[in-house]
Amino acid sequence: MVVAAHPDDAEFSFGATVARLTDEGTEVVYVVCTDGSLGGSNPRPSADDVSAVRYAEQRAAAAALGVHDVVFLGFRDGELTADVALRRAVTRQIRRWRPGIVLTHWPQRSLTFPIGASHPDHFAAGEAVLSAIYPDARNPRAYPDLLADGLEPHVVEEAWLPGLREPNHFVDVSRYADRKIEAILQHKSQFTEHSDPVASLGWVRDRMRHNGSYVGCDYAEAYVRIQTGSNAGAGPPPAPADSAAAHSLRW
Repeated sequence: MVVAAHPDDAEFSFGATVARLTDEGTEVVYVVCTDGSLGGSNPRPSADDVSAVRYAEQRAAAAALGVHDVVFLGFRDGELTADVALRRAVTRQIRRWRPGIVLTHWPQRSLTFPIGASHPDHFAAGEAVLSAIYPDARNPRAYPDLLADGLEPHVVEEAWLPGLREPNHFVDVSRYADRKIEAILQHKSQFTEHSDPVASLGWVRDRMRHNGSYVGCDYAEAYVRIQTGSNAGAGPPPAPADSAAAHSLRW
């Protein structure tokens, strides 16, 4: 499961990884928290019209990566908070889809990455998702109405967050970098009319290339991988399987 704040966040943060997962037979579902109504630079369209366009673009981008199920929670763009309403909504989807791994935003503001990584909706979503993973989704006493709807508790085994700080897991996406760019380009409304969309995404490819340099491949996406399963916290974190250095862990 990928839980993103806005339409297009999943592609920018995780797109090549998603393409690899689906290509290898993993079922991936998107959960998009906001309505995307503040996206774009044109002030004239109504919020409903913008949302409709962005929802359609998100479905097209997901399909380009092999994702067939996209859930829109519909919270107001720009007003997301890690409150009980968002935690409950995410918990509902975790119990509904029962994922083994959840990919979501970094739950804090980054002072080292470009400021776009720290949109307030991003770290609100990240915190709410981690709170939904633990303790909400696994706790049978949390949100009893979900039990009444037949949504039993579920334990997520791992959470993967963008590697904004001390990444410990790198995914080799050398075969999927172009698919990521193609998926991002589905979000046509988010590019200015007179810009070259492909050229404007050069930084996306550069970041994947930089990540790949750590693990000896052409392109990679970097994560902080957190063990969240039943035995998480029962002992010291496992050492990377293929190196003594955490940054060299690779899939």
